[in-house]
Amino acid sequence: MKFLIKVLVCCFLVSGNAQQSLTYQQPSEEILELADVELAPGVQIDSKGEHMVLLYRNQYKSIEELSETELRLAGLRINPVTNIGSRTNYYTNLKVKKIKDKEATQVSGLPKNARLSGFSWSPDETMIACLNTTTKGVEVWVLDIAQAKVTKLTDANVNANMRSTISWFKDNKHLLVKMLPSDRKDLIDTATAVPTGPTVSISDGAKAQNRTYQDLLKTPNDEFNFEQLARSEIKKVSITGTVEDFLGADMYRGVSFSPDGNYIMVTKVKRPFSYIVTYTRFPYESIIYDVNGKMIKSVNDVPLDEVRPKGFMATRMGKRSMQWRGDKPATLVWAEALDNGDPEIKVDYRDVVYQLDAPFNGKPKEILKTKQRFSGIQWGNENNAIAFDYWWNTRNLKTYLFNPSNGDSKIISDRNYQDVYSDPGNFITSKNEYGRYTLTMNGNKLYLMGDGYSEKGQFPFIDEYNINSGKTNRLYQSEYTDKLESLYDAIDMKKGEILVRIESKTEYPNYYIRNIKKDNLTPITAFENPFKSLENVDKRVISYKRDDGLDLEGTLYLPLDYKEGEKYPMILWAYPREYKDKASASQSTSNPNEFVYPYWGSPIYWVTKGYVVLDDAAFPIVGEGEEEPNDSFRTQLVANGKAAIDAVDNLGYIDRDKVAVGGHSYGAFMTANLLSHSDLFAAGIARSGAYNRTLTPFGFQSEERSYWEAPEIYYNMSPFMHADKMKTPLLLIHGVADNNSGTYPLQSERYFNALKGLGAPVRLVMLPKESHGYRAKESIMHMLWEQDQWLEKHVKNRKKKEEKIEKAEMIKD
Repeated sequence: MKFLIKVLVCCFLVSGNAQQSLTYQQPSEEILELADVELAPGVQIDSKGEHMVLLYRNQYKSIEELSETELRLAGLRINPVTNIGSRTNYYTNLKVKKIKDKEATQVSGLPKNARLSGFSWSPDETMIACLNTTTKGVEVWVLDIAQAKVTKLTDANVNANMRSTISWFKDNKHLLVKMLPSDRKDLIDTATAVPTGPTVSISDGAKAQNRTYQDLLKTPNDEFNFEQLARSEIKKVSITGTVEDFLGADMYRGVSFSPDGNYIMVTKVKRPFSYIVTYTRFPYESIIYDVNGKMIKSVNDVPLDEVRPKGFMATRMGKRSMQWRGDKPATLVWAEALDNGDPEIKVDYRDVVYQLDAPFNGKPKEILKTKQRFSGIQWGNENNAIAFDYWWNTRNLKTYLFNPSNGDSKIISDRNYQDVYSDPGNFITSKNEYGRYTLTMNGNKLYLMGDGYSEKGQFPFIDEYNINSGKTNRLYQSEYTDKLESLYDAIDMKKGEILVRIESKTEYPNYYIRNIKKDNLTPITAFENPFKSLENVDKRVISYKRDDGLDLEGTLYLPLDYKEGEKYPMILWAYPREYKDKASASQSTSNPNEFVYPYWGSPIYWVTKGYVVLDDAAFPIVGEGEEEPNDSFRTQLVANGKAAIDAVDNLGYIDRDKVAVGGHSYGAFMTANLLSHSDLFAAGIARSGAYNRTLTPFGFQSEERSYWEAPEIYYNMSPFMHADKMKTPLLLIHGVADNNSGTYPLQSERYFNALKGLGAPVRLVMLPKESHGYRAKESIMHMLWEQDQWLEKHVKNRKKKEEKIEKAEMIKD
């Protein structure tokens, strides 16, 4: 007997500790049938609601695509061979359709093996320019909507590594295109280059408390390569394919035409670069040119932005958020901080907004002051505009109605932006004479379009807002109780034409034109449901209470083979969210009529395998008043998990000894904490998480405090610090090329080593070439296989506690 025990122990140690070399696996047929389907096309509609473009793409990339050459520099991921983002989503086919026609027309002239991206409508909306990526580089093509035909405009020498690759002239006949410079130097192979000296970073004593960004510059060789890849020449390209010089080579970041088309604001990146922030915070200069490429004036020169005051609401000094005013021919608008960018400084007004008319030589005019941090403006006319500010610490959002001519303003909405029940909606916009989206106005009336969340359910609406009285009048509210109607856009408010999307649990989302004045509905798409095997799934939103009385909810799915009276294993999938008040945390935002859509990361697949699934379970973490949410993170986390299990168990559906918990990113962090600090779960699945918060010392998620300010918070919340308490089987999955702030692959590797060293049952799966979200078909199918194997072994076929004790006693004897 002792010999048998030794043999079993040795076998366990070999199988438990040895590395496994696996080829990519496929999940079971039930899961594969749902995971490997053809997507419905994406939809783009012109502003008049006359034409629709259907964009088709593959649901997944291939591992071969992800294995193409990639450089990760200053927050960018670039394919240096093709000169476009290495993670770009491509469309492979296009069709066009008049809204009133039933059938779409196949676009002719498409390139072989088309990989299309970067779609840009011409000002008159008769054409769409786009990029096509070949094996050698990026080309510009143009689609003629009426003819349903594309034409190639340039060779494969476009530089799409930075923003604003294509910009239309007002004449609809020319574009500005960023192209590879003629003097580009060969890139340095950093893997084989011989160093010429050490890399030295210096602190001059100023506090630079930045998040843990990834893909940063690390060496002078990185700096060289970034500059070469960022440099472009800007060319003027006609729709007939002629190419003219416009601006010489530089590191151009943004290109933006004035509303009247007579000026162009060009933004270029400058040195010195940084090794601790991404390129968006490198020095840059914004310069105004005329349409012939003549420099008019430099309007903004921003230094390196490494050092800011502490806090999420901190910002830099100087002009920021510079943009064109949409209702004027050529007027620049920007904001500046009045508190030195420091949220700790007490002031009556945080920001001031200025404007400057062409030719940009006069004195800037102050048009608005905001009490909190300025966040944007929707322009109307000479006397009316809407502005917004917000303050993260209080979750407050203020909306201003103001007069740009004299600066008069009043706050028309002052609310907690997490309080969805009080959301008045978004102001409706439409294209003006300059082709810019500005407030849709009818005399003294504006219009609002809202999601319509309430205690009774979700009923999207359109309101009319009277500028003078401040009162609203409801023009339309969806009445569906068995479907979800989403209001997408107002095509013509005078006619009452609204673009909507309607779906149900089993009806795939399709688009319609709803006339709210005539009360009729016209379908404009007829996409089929590709997930037929889920048509009969029992789906519902359940509500329940946490031990402290907080209202919670989740979307419950029963197994396809459900039989009344039987108990089933369950998968609980969630993502924690922080709140500053219990009222907002308890509001219902789940709609039972949403289409059942099993995307790549979804747990819904397992209803086909005999599991109950509680998806998007509410996991609020609340900190009211002076208390921060994370002060009681672990306690609230476990309370959320227990409440969810109790709720489904009370309905009689599950075997509570066979419940798994899972999540992605912060949901993975949640999963590891739940397994460390409770015995509620049989197993866990944690994808792309961060488990040691001391590796993100200057804040994470919604935690504003640094490690040195709140070391106990970082310690208590880090599953790595409590690895000795973790005895529940945990499947860790992580992309080797994760680019998300804080979720380095090292997080999963070190956590696995700790758990393994302490004897916890754990499996680590590192997916080659994958980032924070997984893209390759091979990776996703293997991920689904791994999850299925884990759940079958540790949840569905988990031995009862009594059986495990009895077996242990037998071996001991």
